[in-house]
Amino acid sequence: MSDTLSDDDRLILEAVEKWLERDVRPNVLALDHADEYPEEMVEQMKELGLFGATIPEEYGGLGLSAETYARIVEKIAETWMSLSGIFNSHLIMAACVARMGTEEQKRAYLPRFATGELRGGLALTEPDAGTDLQGIRTRARREGDGYVIDGTKTWITNGIYGQCFALLVKTNPDAEPRHKGMSMFIAEKGPGFSVSKRLEKLGYKGIDSAELSFDGYRVGADKLIGGVEGKGLQAALSGLELGRINVAARGCGLASAALKDSVKYAQIRSTFGKPIGQHQAIQLKLGEMATRCRAASLLTYDAARAYDRGERCDMEAGMAKYFASEAAVANSLEAMRIHGGYGYSKELHVERYYRDAPLMCIGEGTNEMQRIIIAKQLMERHPA
Repeated sequence: MSDTLSDDDRLILEAVEKWLERDVRPNVLALDHADEYPEEMVEQMKELGLFGATIPEEYGGLGLSAETYARIVEKIAETWMSLSGIFNSHLIMAACVARMGTEEQKRAYLPRFATGELRGGLALTEPDAGTDLQGIRTRARREGDGYVIDGTKTWITNGIYGQCFALLVKTNPDAEPRHKGMSMFIAEKGPGFSVSKRLEKLGYKGIDSAELSFDGYRVGADKLIGGVEGKGLQAALSGLELGRINVAARGCGLASAALKDSVKYAQIRSTFGKPIGQHQAIQLKLGEMATRCRAASLLTYDAARAYDRGERCDMEAGMAKYFASEAAVANSLEAMRIHGGYGYSKELHVERYYRDAPLMCIGEGTNEMQRIIIAKQLMERHPA
């Protein structure tokens, strides 16, 4: 455990670990295979304060550092990655309000976000706009003392069971550059706001991913985050730094789970008269898997500490997210190979790691985009 963690941080981590072993691990396979929303676990996460993990204490949250938050996410993802998505998307929404919102918006929403009374997420992606957020088409037009919103959002985490979303829209579609025409609203479900589709997925089971439709949805001007049009992309990007640290931590957790299961199995499964862990071919795999885990964790904590210092960390978060997610994919495949036929069976967790891991390479900005961000930041920070 890092020396940078306080005694309170350690106690929180211990409480999370006990909860995972007692209430989560025994039920993961059944919930994952049934693709069933873990309502009881969500209530337990409320009690643990996870929905307010990074929300400032003055607004009722735990006020945890990004590093402590990353360690919590890593532990949870090691047990069941889907759970981390339920409060991550929620906390990105909260970060948008905490960083960019007016004081009135903070006081009205952050305490309710912190308790989990009002849960939700981030509504950015559209059928024709994912990585290119400036290409969104959802439109908010001014009408009287508010706005009327029309459009569609897709792949929205917490879309079904959540009640409130940080909604990215175009308030001026003709603006140049395009980002100056983008704004973000606090959008609670109501007339004109509906869930049009539940999306089926390869992995990431249990958590709800949905398509949201807005048809004449009315929202007051007081719900415009920051109270000023044209700041939507800035608000989204401010939340995505934390989101990418979260995804990196999830990758670390998945990579670690695959490694731990493989180390255990390599000692109990025998071929040719000895445990497979004594065969050089398996040792080479385990050595690579362990190194990936360690490197991914160090990159993730490095990004989290930069975030905690208030520094710009899109390069560090991008590095962590890119490397840790690829480590999860590689380790999950190696774990399946080490386990052989059992790794392909739904009786064990290994096939779940293999299904869950690829999402980390796509979510919160593709890994292709992360490498472009890294390269641009390198040149900006080190001009010739």
